[in-house]
Amino acid sequence: MEMPKPDPQILARKARIVERLRAVLPGGVIDAPEEVRAYECDALTAYKCPPLAVVLPSSTEEVAAALKVCHEQGVPVVPRGAGTSLAGGALPTADCVILGVARMAEVLESNYPDRYVHVQTGRTNLSVTGAVEADGFFYAPDPSSQLACAIAGNIAMNSGGAHCLKYGVTTNNLLGVTMVLADGTITRVGGPWMDAPGLDLLGLICGSEGQLGVVTEAWLRILPKPEGARPVLIGFDSSEVAGQCVTNIIKAGVLPVAIEFMDRPCIRATEAFAGAGYPDCEALLIVEVEGSEPEIDHQLGLICGIADELNPVEVRQSGSAEESARIWLGRKSAFGAMGQINDYMCLDGTIPVSELPRVLRRIGEMSAEYGLEVANVFHAGDGNMHPLILFDANKPGDLELCEALGAEILKLCVEVGGCLTGEHGVGIEKRDLMEVQYRAPDLAAQMDVKDVFDPGWILNPAKVFPLAVSAGRRRAPDRAA
Repeated sequence: MEMPKPDPQILARKARIVERLRAVLPGGVIDAPEEVRAYECDALTAYKCPPLAVVLPSSTEEVAAALKVCHEQGVPVVPRGAGTSLAGGALPTADCVILGVARMAEVLESNYPDRYVHVQTGRTNLSVTGAVEADGFFYAPDPSSQLACAIAGNIAMNSGGAHCLKYGVTTNNLLGVTMVLADGTITRVGGPWMDAPGLDLLGLICGSEGQLGVVTEAWLRILPKPEGARPVLIGFDSSEVAGQCVTNIIKAGVLPVAIEFMDRPCIRATEAFAGAGYPDCEALLIVEVEGSEPEIDHQLGLICGIADELNPVEVRQSGSAEESARIWLGRKSAFGAMGQINDYMCLDGTIPVSELPRVLRRIGEMSAEYGLEVANVFHAGDGNMHPLILFDANKPGDLELCEALGAEILKLCVEVGGCLTGEHGVGIEKRDLMEVQYRAPDLAAQMDVKDVFDPGWILNPAKVFPLAVSAGRRRAPDRAA
């Protein structure tokens, strides 16, 4: 993936830039080469570049002060949550400052009558629920990385998770934000109410990948915990039939809280890693429903009836909390398990649920054509695919082959009526594929929006927009002395 060459004038002024940053953030600036290396990449580890410096503010006001300095100095800024991005969303350039929000992790207010929580965005996803669950509430979006990922990154990428089929993704659970613009201006969009008047600026900000500003605080919708929940595990002798089962469940009007899919390569790896006791099959579904016990029994009965029509290898209903945890164990361990056996690139194209059988079959054919194994584990209920392409990072040409296969899979997603990304974002991974999904006027309109929020184009450089398309928009900023 091509990245812009660093500005030599910025590199030459590093000492002055760091001095200015330390003046406004005492104790919050890192610039030693051996220390900034910790920030040279995110979870897309195939690409690495140490930044010029790292700043770790503790408040919105400190974020504003740091951005003001960078704006005056003409220094690019890459916002960073927890660095769990799988699309290179927080990949630095050598002349940029990483602005991390990890120190901003406070719960500022919990309001149960109005069902919201106000947090700093460095707080991890799972710990939002942790702050309110004793009072009977939870925060619905649950990415696989929820133990580590930050709310800042969830908002940047509009993250989802296993339970987004019923509860929606981040944008459906976000009420308002405090955001700092590129020049250090602090602004608030939305707030702790059901809807905000005027233009839907919150819809622009959620999923904008750090292109428009740095979100420092968020008002998040919280929900009462359901009375109960129970999963069923269903094994099939082919991925296509498992995909057809998903289609049939949705078509029948049943709304589970989650439908998760795993194929044989992923099942095999997770069994070796976690020993969840999954059946010997080509593909399996984990379908979870919630409500009262009679509601759960009724919904699971309908789902099992739908599955039985497709001759499943095994149907295993949970009868206890321990059995539920066992059913979910392999799914929750999948990404770590795959990482133990090989390097991999995780995609996240989204497709219409009705196209699951066709797309799964075609991915299998592409895997054979390219000679690279593909494991599938994903949120099947909303068609959010997560093919894991296995490759050897130490084998010359394997990364490039992996990228080529990934591009073909993502093009297939667009071809069948889907899109390039469901929750990981564009970052650098899909940047050069944006012209597959969008026409030139569409991309121009998106870049017009960035022009309004970030006229100097200093925020998260070289992400989202193809470099050739955005070349005319990026301009050398006025440099301070």
